[in-house]
Amino acid sequence: MALVVIEKCEVGEGSWRGTQILCAWLVAGRGPRRGAFNLQPSSLDDINHESIEADLALAALSPIDTAPDMAAQGDLQELLRMLTSRKVPMMTAMGHIKALQAKNLRTIEQIAEAPLSSVEAAIPDAKIAKSFHAACKSHGKKATKRAAEANVSPEAKKTKLEPHKRDLDYGSMSADELESSLVLPAVTDEAAIRQTTIVTNRAPLVLAFAVEVLRFTMPEQPPSSRLSLGQALVSANSRSKAVSIGIDKTPLGDGEQIPEGQPKVKVLGREIPVLKRGGYVWYPDKPDHEAQASSSASNANTEAATTEKKTWTASQKLSSKASTFVARAINLSSPSMRTTLMKGLMADRPELETASHNAWALRSSYGNSPLVQEASFDDGESGCGKFLLGIMREADVTNTLVVLTRWYGGVMLGPDRWRLMRECVNDALSSRRRTSTLSGEALWGLDAENRMTSQSTVGMPIHRPEGARNYMLRSFASAPSPDGGATESKRTLAAVNEEKHENLGRLLGAIRLLLASWSGVLSRDELDRRAWSWYVAIRPDVEAGPSGWGAKGNLHLGKILDLRRQEQSLANVPSAAS
Repeated sequence: MALVVIEKCEVGEGSWRGTQILCAWLVAGRGPRRGAFNLQPSSLDDINHESIEADLALAALSPIDTAPDMAAQGDLQELLRMLTSRKVPMMTAMGHIKALQAKNLRTIEQIAEAPLSSVEAAIPDAKIAKSFHAACKSHGKKATKRAAEANVSPEAKKTKLEPHKRDLDYGSMSADELESSLVLPAVTDEAAIRQTTIVTNRAPLVLAFAVEVLRFTMPEQPPSSRLSLGQALVSANSRSKAVSIGIDKTPLGDGEQIPEGQPKVKVLGREIPVLKRGGYVWYPDKPDHEAQASSSASNANTEAATTEKKTWTASQKLSSKASTFVARAINLSSPSMRTTLMKGLMADRPELETASHNAWALRSSYGNSPLVQEASFDDGESGCGKFLLGIMREADVTNTLVVLTRWYGGVMLGPDRWRLMRECVNDALSSRRRTSTLSGEALWGLDAENRMTSQSTVGMPIHRPEGARNYMLRSFASAPSPDGGATESKRTLAAVNEEKHENLGRLLGAIRLLLASWSGVLSRDELDRRAWSWYVAIRPDVEAGPSGWGAKGNLHLGKILDLRRQEQSLANVPSAAS
C-alpha cells in the first residue's frame, strides 16, 4: 500500500465538505494505491468517485510507500484518527505521518518505542507531539490486553451473577430463558470448600439445603420451582418459629388464604401447599432415560403421599361481627366411621377444640339401595344439624360427613348466620369434588401470608424464585480474618458481592456432594428426612429465644463434607453430582 498525499489544495470555505469526502475516500483505500496529485477548487464543487478517480489517474507525482508490515489500512487509519481527534486538520495530519515515515517511524509500535524527541522532530507542535506519542503507547497496552482476553477460553471465564432488580414477567419468557436467568453457582472443588468459612443466619442456609435437596428428591422440578418451594419452606419455618418464641402473637393458620384441599408436597419434612404450573415444560440436563426414570419414581412418591393426605377439604373462613365460620367435608363409606374421622380431625386441628360449636351432619347410602341413612348434631348451634342435612339433600350428596365450626364473637347474627353457614358448606363440598393429585407437573410454592393477588398465577400468591435467588446471593459473607480485618474496609462493593457469590457456590457444592454420597443408598423420602438432621447438625449456633432471632454465626463448610457417606469413594462423588 502507498500513502497518497495531497500536495496542493486551494479551497474556499464552501468546498471544505468536498475535501473531507475526498480524504475519507482516500484513507479508505478506494482510490489508486500510488500517486500524489494537485487538487484545484473547481474539482471540489460536485465531488464524486468517478471524477476523483479520473484526476488521480492523471497524477504522475512520485508516491511515498508505507512500511511493508503495516496492516492494509489499520495503522494508517488509527494514526490519522489519533491526530484528527486532537484537532489536527486532515491535511496537516497526513503531512505529519509523511514526516514520521521519513524518520522510519511507520507503525504505532515503532512510534510508541521511539523517544519523544524523534516524534517532536517530525511534528513541530510539541504539545500535539507529546499527546500523540502517549496515545501510541496507550494503544499498544490496550492491544496487548485485548489479545490476552481473546485467548482466554470461554470455560475459564466466570459467569457474572446479577441479582434481579424487578419481578420477572413469566408469561413473556420461554422456559429456557426463565431458567437461565435464575442460574446459581456451584463449586465442587473439595479443597476450596474446606478453606471456606461463612457468616450467615439460619434462614438462607435452610433455603440452600432445600434447593439442593429438591434436585435429588424431585428432579423433574425446574430450578425456578426449586427456588419457589425452598422459599415457601423458609417462610413456613420462620412463621412457626416466630409464633413459638412469642414474636408473632397470631395463631398459626389464622388468616391463611390457602384452602386445605390444595395439593401439598414435602420439603425437608414439612408439607408445602403448591400450585401446578399448567403447560410449563422444562427438560433437565440429563439423558432422557435417566430423566424419565427419575420423574416416574418421584411422581409415584408424590402421588402416593398426596392421595394419603387427601382427606378433609375445607372452605374459606367467613367472618361477621367477630363470629367466624368454616366448614369441612370428607368421604365416608359407613356411619360407624364418623367417630374415628372426628377424632382424627381434632387431633390434626387442635384449634377446633377452642371453637364455640362443631356441628356435624352425615348422609350414607347402602350400595344401590335408594335408602339413605342420615344423622346430625347441633353442638349448641340451634338448628344447625338439620340445616346441614338440608343443604346435603339439595346437592344430592351421600357418603359424606360435614362439620361446621363456629367461633362465636359475642354478637347475635340473626338470619345472616344461615347465609354464612350455607356458603361455607357449599364451598367445602365443592372443594371435595376437585382433584388434587400431582403427576410430575412443575410447581409453585404458595405464599400463605401474601395478601396481594398475582397476575401470572391466576390470582394466587406464590413465592417468586427471583426473590429467593437474590436472597441467597447476598446472604453468605466470609468470616472475618484472624488479623482483625484491616483490609476489609478497603474492598469495593463489587468485590464483596463477588465473594458472596463464590461462597454461595461453595456452599451449594458442599451440600450437593453430601447428598450425592447418600442418594444411591437412601430412598427419596428418607433422603428428605435425613437432610433436615444434617442441616441441624451444621447450622450456626445462636442464642435461644427472641434474642437469637435473625442472629448470625460462623459455618465452616468442611463440616458439611464430613457428613458424607464414608463407604463411597470420594473420587466418584463429583461425577454423581454433576
